[in-house]
Amino acid sequence: MSRILITQATIVNEGQIFEADVLLANGIIEKIATQLDVEADQVIDAAGMHLLPGFIDDQVHFRDPGVTYKGSIATESKAALAGGTTSFMDMPNVKPSTTTIEHLEAKYQHASEVSWLNYSFYLGATNDNIEEVKALDPTGSCGVKIFMGASTGNMLVDREQALTDIFTHSPTLITTHCEDTPMIKAQEAIYREKYGEDVPMIYHPDIRCREACYKSSSFAVDLAKKTGADLHVLHLTTAEEMALFEPGPVEGKKITAEACVHHLWFSDADYETKGSLIKCNPAVKKVSDRDAIRQAVREGRIDIIATDHAPHTWDEKQSLYFDAPAGLPQVQQSLSALLDLVHQGVFDLPMVVQKIAHNVAIRYQIDNRGFIREGYAADLVLVDMNKPHVDRREDVLYKCGWSPWEGHEFKSSVIGTIVNGELKYYQGEFADFMPGQRLRFNR
Repeated sequence: MSRILITQATIVNEGQIFEADVLLANGIIEKIATQLDVEADQVIDAAGMHLLPGFIDDQVHFRDPGVTYKGSIATESKAALAGGTTSFMDMPNVKPSTTTIEHLEAKYQHASEVSWLNYSFYLGATNDNIEEVKALDPTGSCGVKIFMGASTGNMLVDREQALTDIFTHSPTLITTHCEDTPMIKAQEAIYREKYGEDVPMIYHPDIRCREACYKSSSFAVDLAKKTGADLHVLHLTTAEEMALFEPGPVEGKKITAEACVHHLWFSDADYETKGSLIKCNPAVKKVSDRDAIRQAVREGRIDIIATDHAPHTWDEKQSLYFDAPAGLPQVQQSLSALLDLVHQGVFDLPMVVQKIAHNVAIRYQIDNRGFIREGYAADLVLVDMNKPHVDRREDVLYKCGWSPWEGHEFKSSVIGTIVNGELKYYQGEFADFMPGQRLRFNR
């Protein structure tokens, strides 16, 4: 493996911002010092740039296997690499659904051959696969995913006894998508009666309503408290839900929360121009909800920021309301979007690093990643905070070929991404393909 010396970098790590040189060797961070005079295969002059731990994205849908006309592990991990991500955790609602250990291990095998990044996969829960959940090796996979709201195939878990069994017996972290399906179905009927199939997209947050979100997420939190489960609630969207979670550091928490970049950026005011491009579940809601989520990030009620990257084709997204699928692609732009929020004064840079790297590593108990520390895996991203770039369709790397930020000028740019000590992306160019590694967990 190559030896890389990064000089004069402005390092952002564990609440501190400081200038130093960093030596990478044998896939790890070998030395951090004010000035290093050592031999290296490659020297990167990082003067004027910031060096961050790589984005560890705990929620993506790379559509592999079975839905690869939308995206694949190969295409989407490459796009994420260009966006500053070094590790991802992929969801189980593919074809076949990842609801057995056999299917889970098949995904790991495939990723070992095609993923540009480090990877892990969730085992999906169903109403009747509790024995598979019990058999999950907690050191080898990121967690169990429960769809407590509408999902594909048989992955909606809506029986209370099944939920109680999973919360009681899961050997690892449980993550949840929280919406109440009966409430959503009732809202769909009301709007279909009024508009037919062509419901204006602006009513999406009324159909996937805030009450459905709160009912489900509060139930999950209550069940976790009752059973002692290790619970992480994904992509929260309402101001009301923020009160369900405790403020403060992530260390020691049994119940934690996540927000996604698009819910920190967009609001219902954007449906007029973006329409179905920002249709997602749970829905983008009011400006006041977005502001409450931002405040919860600052308070530590929101512990982790992720993407929920979920590509669909452009043609699919042009359909009428009920046929237009929910989800948007964003791993290539999400770090840039968060850096824009730093420029706007919404967050500071150490807080962004905490939410996309440190806290993910702590909460998931990821082995040896998520920090710029000597002896840790060299998963790093180099950014120029003062190099603007415009999000252009011709630069989009997703298989679906579009971005919800098209035309926006970001104030910062990802310059390079290092995975396991290898510079895989630098100044717009990719190195020869080298697969990432399976994440391991200290549980």
